[in-house]
Amino acid sequence: MLRLTELKLPLGHEEAALPAAILERLGVPAADLIDYAVFRRAHDARRKAAILMVYTVDVTVRGEAEVLARLSGDRNVQPTPDMEYRHVARAPEGLAKRPVVIGAGPCGLFAGLILAEMGFRPIILERGKVVRERTKDTWGLWRRSELNPESNVQFGEGGAGTFSDGKLYSQVKDPRFLSRKVLTEFVAAGAPPEILTEAHPHVGTFRLVTMVEAMREKVEALGGEYRFQHKVEDFDIIEEGGHRRLHGLRLHDGSYIEADHVVLALGHSSRDTFQTLYDRGVHVEAKPFSLGFRIEHPQSWIDRARFGTSAGHKDLGAAAYALSHHCSNGRSVYSFCMCPGGTVVAATSEPGRVVTNGMSQYSRNERNANAGIVVGIEPEKDYPGHPLAGITLQRHWESRAFEAGGGTYAAPGQRVGDFLAGRPSTALGEIVPSYRPGVTPTDLSTCLPDFAIAAIREALPAFARQIPGFDDPDAVLTGVETRTSSPVRITRGADFQSLNTAGLYPAGEGAGYAGGILSASIDGIKVAEAVARSMTGV
Repeated sequence: MLRLTELKLPLGHEEAALPAAILERLGVPAADLIDYAVFRRAHDARRKAAILMVYTVDVTVRGEAEVLARLSGDRNVQPTPDMEYRHVARAPEGLAKRPVVIGAGPCGLFAGLILAEMGFRPIILERGKVVRERTKDTWGLWRRSELNPESNVQFGEGGAGTFSDGKLYSQVKDPRFLSRKVLTEFVAAGAPPEILTEAHPHVGTFRLVTMVEAMREKVEALGGEYRFQHKVEDFDIIEEGGHRRLHGLRLHDGSYIEADHVVLALGHSSRDTFQTLYDRGVHVEAKPFSLGFRIEHPQSWIDRARFGTSAGHKDLGAAAYALSHHCSNGRSVYSFCMCPGGTVVAATSEPGRVVTNGMSQYSRNERNANAGIVVGIEPEKDYPGHPLAGITLQRHWESRAFEAGGGTYAAPGQRVGDFLAGRPSTALGEIVPSYRPGVTPTDLSTCLPDFAIAAIREALPAFARQIPGFDDPDAVLTGVETRTSSPVRITRGADFQSLNTAGLYPAGEGAGYAGGILSASIDGIKVAEAVARSMTGV
């Protein structure tokens, strides 16, 4: 089978145009084309007047070897790579201790799945609730301003990614095609099949809920065991001969699990567990993250800016954007977690604090587009002196946002025109913010450090040069966006174990090794493989 890349056809092309383009690329007659399947589909909208569809196609033809030899100089015609996932080990009979996974987000889900497929019967501990009960608790904050600190956007089955756009693409290098394993499992769990072919696939929150349930059932059918509302309170670490190793876990209910292979798939908001790990001497270091606001525009504005007269075409969907600007004060501002046709959601996990995030459903048909507009910050410059200082910084600005919003979990908001002019907003304009439980017009300059405010004020007009209307006076800013990534890294070695504590396997976004659903899932697979190798000596 051959893989053809960079096959470009006009937007709205006839179905027969794709096989015709394949024949032309390969220089073979129609009789030699046995079969073809689209592997990836994207669009190129750099020229709005002539948007192109770009395909990667797997093709079966007669005389494949001769075709390859004839086109040996064409890098866009290559043998189709082997993308089948293969397990690295099998669990031995009579395993004395079962591996434990802490956290049931994307990383923990795939760590548990892979371990279960290899026969290790993992125990998955999740401090929050099953996904449907968690959804009810999350709506309790959004609709009634009632926060459950253990069951919310951050904690519970499915992790933070459940209440997001459900983006399933990543910039991580993937030479083993682990992303294909992730996407294939998602489709088997009920995701739309087109996530296997779209260049920027997403599934949306409602579909993620049912997918998470289906994957849990698969893990349990393979011998895995979920324990919800089981919070790890402490780590039993033994020091012998200058070496540290994990012996077991103490849970909130006083119970104890003897374990020497534990995956730390904690998520980026497990601040209390980060503190416990630090107190127990596990090597933790501060890492960069970003702070900022959410911005909202009508989705129709973004569609027209990106697609011109083709806005609304069925093959394009709701337009997205990715923006960045290097500011005169040395800071970088960029768009984060852009959600076409979505909503801004309340994402705090701690009382007395306000946090924003973005979410979309699969249809992406809400009125507004939203994205984080965030400023990169560095430990050495902005929160030096302690590995957990980034958490303190996050909490400070989240508390300030809570106060500025009125102390009810309403978020502080401001018209872009007022923000750029340096005056408080007393009312909002044409664009209605989507954040619930509500937005309080105010002065957002009190909700972030001065350097971040200056950087965002410089960046918004710069972004408007790429997307006309981006700095429209009635566009809405909502604060604050603080959970862009983990503020810590639980450092690990080449064997995926903690640098100074054997048996602990830091993984995923919370440990500082991933960002987003797909990359966290891939990291979960890698860490599960490392656990299997350690337990079997492979």
